[in-house]
Amino acid sequence: MRRSTTVVDGAVGGMLAGAVVAAWFFVLDVATSQPFHTPRLLAAALLGHESSLTTTRLVAVYTLLHLGVFAVLGIGGAWLMKVTGEVPRLLTGALFGIGALSATHYGGLLLLGVPVLTLLSPVQVLAANLVGGIVMMLYLHSATREPVPFGPAMLKYHPLLADGLITGGIGAVTIAVWFLVLDIPAGRPLFTPAALGSALLLGAQIPGDVQLTAGIIGAYTLVHFAAFFAVGIAIEWGARQLERFPSFWLVSLLAVIVLDVLFVGIVGSLALWVLGVVGLWAVVVGNLLAVGTMGYRVWLERPELRERFAHVPEGTRA
Repeated sequence: MRRSTTVVDGAVGGMLAGAVVAAWFFVLDVATSQPFHTPRLLAAALLGHESSLTTTRLVAVYTLLHLGVFAVLGIGGAWLMKVTGEVPRLLTGALFGIGALSATHYGGLLLLGVPVLTLLSPVQVLAANLVGGIVMMLYLHSATREPVPFGPAMLKYHPLLADGLITGGIGAVTIAVWFLVLDIPAGRPLFTPAALGSALLLGAQIPGDVQLTAGIIGAYTLVHFAAFFAVGIAIEWGARQLERFPSFWLVSLLAVIVLDVLFVGIVGSLALWVLGVVGLWAVVVGNLLAVGTMGYRVWLERPELRERFAHVPEGTRA
């Protein structure tokens, strides 16, 4: 790309990412009946709580600064890809969003002396930046007319990633159906994802704070599937290691146990009341069902793995 094209495309892509992040938080603010709460909060941190600007001007000033920063980040990202020869891809967008955009957000707050983890939920920030980074790369992919596929078509070049997404998706659906089956007889359909979403995204502290809205449920569903996609990729990678080293089964078993305990621990630390309402047993059983369905899918799809385990190794090394 020519320099001028790189600057323009990068700026447009960056502002699109900024608009997506702003829209993300606007939806969350509306869900809590506090429209524009997030930009007001960030503007107060940036300009000082003693600012004489009205709320409307405060939000307008922050929005201009927000889009300006994202435009600069977009130019920097486009220039870096030009220098390194990297092409706009889905994975590139995800890494740019979680890495560059989130680092800028938290770095700026640290420089201002603002408590970075209490101002906004880290889950909200990472999820919004993830989507923003992907949208930016999607625009750059279209603007530069790259022949390399951007979306699902690229998965044929990355079989581990493709298998991991399918396996993770199966696990995500399994545990979602499990909690739906538990919620319906209790007369509260979709309460569990709404409770987890309200706790993770809105900081709900009690069951009365749960926002049973499509926005909260949809946002949590994205986080839910993203987490299981990561787990699915890890399981597929482990299956490939088991095909090469059958004695690796002990490490895999320990990893599954650690992941299950880690999930319960994270939920408990962020919202212990959710475990009390949903039930610790239900969470554990749901995770076991998800792991079981993912493992069964891997077992069926990998005959090499079944053949390996047909012959029990003489010794186990970890």
